[in-house]
Amino acid sequence: MKTLDHIPTGKIERASTLVKTGIKIGGNYAKYYSQKILSPSKDKEQLNQDNASDIYDGLKGLKGSALKVAQMLSMEKNLLPRAYVEQFSLAQFSVPALSAPLVRKIFKTYQGAFPEEVYDTFSKDSINAASIGQVHKATKDGKNLAVKIQYPGVAESVKSDLALVRPVALRMFNLKGKDSDKYFKEVEDKLTEETNYVLEVSQSQEISKACAHIPNLLFPNYYPQWSNQRIITMDWMEGTHLSEYAKTNFPPEHGQVLGQALWDFYMFQIHQLRKVHADPHPGNFLIQKVPSGEQPKLIAIDFGCIKAIPDSFYIPYFELAKHECISNEALFMDKLYELEILMPSDSATEIKYFRDLFHEMLSLFTAPFNKEEFDFGDPVFWGNIATLSERYANDPTIKKMNGNRGSKHFLYINRTFFGLYNLLYDLRAKVRVNDYKSLMSV
Repeated sequence: MKTLDHIPTGKIERASTLVKTGIKIGGNYAKYYSQKILSPSKDKEQLNQDNASDIYDGLKGLKGSALKVAQMLSMEKNLLPRAYVEQFSLAQFSVPALSAPLVRKIFKTYQGAFPEEVYDTFSKDSINAASIGQVHKATKDGKNLAVKIQYPGVAESVKSDLALVRPVALRMFNLKGKDSDKYFKEVEDKLTEETNYVLEVSQSQEISKACAHIPNLLFPNYYPQWSNQRIITMDWMEGTHLSEYAKTNFPPEHGQVLGQALWDFYMFQIHQLRKVHADPHPGNFLIQKVPSGEQPKLIAIDFGCIKAIPDSFYIPYFELAKHECISNEALFMDKLYELEILMPSDSATEIKYFRDLFHEMLSLFTAPFNKEEFDFGDPVFWGNIATLSERYANDPTIKKMNGNRGSKHFLYINRTFFGLYNLLYDLRAKVRVNDYKSLMSV
């Protein structure tokens, strides 16, 4: 893959890149509609592929928050057309890396010394490159290390990048007016936190220590003495990215072990720590390489995106997940208002529409919480999700309604669960839903 010798860091330079991308998309639409005149039955598959490719090509050169948003959207497999999911998923851990000379220059700027002056050895070429930073392999005092280096200008461009993608998001999610500000502020705050590598090291050490007792789960050690605001040094962990592992013919019992570890890890964080690793995409998990016949373990990495869960959201959110709440209309309605899904200003039509929508959605999505054991590889469960998503995506009524619904905390908590469900599906895992409770302190 070709490396980059330059990243646009100024607001005008970054905006001009997106303008060029917009012109390409306009050309794609002109081409599509001219072809549709000749062939009225032509579908949008090629248009989606062309647009997704052009958008990703524009974003991968920008890196930073704009590319991170694409990565987040790639996890919404039932929201976007398949072409977008496939292209945007590349942002998880496979984007063009910075060139070796540029990395050396950036490292000196961040650290005050060149890599070879800090480590015993340092690979000049990146091992993995993602939206906010890229990883190099190094050694120091006999330790094999992973060194994550943030791209230049990323931290400074969070606000301006989100301003550039805001019009697209407003249209995609049918958000209207100033009421949408709370959602964009939530994303801005979390993305800003992700650029603070001192905070990430601290969070990584805190959660690794708290979750060290969870079976079949491993974490790297982190080294603050070789880290700073834009560089993280941690143990090099040998493993296969979860998405790559899922493509192999792994034994079903290994999927069970790994899936249980993943479920227990998330439930323990949510219910014990009241904060959670809110970026559960395949690039943030490795499967340990083990000799044949041994059970693999799950390796959790990258704790840049941690979402704290306040009691004011935690309590009604998980009460709403209970079958006895969903089946009790008065209680169900109370929780919808408490979580800002329904609002006092809603008309009778809006109340009925969103009550019915969320009742149907929650009856499906909360099914795992109301079982002792749940099979996340069940095709019927995923078929029902796809059918429901498609039906509401094509429902003209919802496009007329104000999409500003729900507490701002829904953004990252729902993202966490959608990501978790998809990872468990990839592992074809059948989990024991309440096992995590034995891991919690009283």
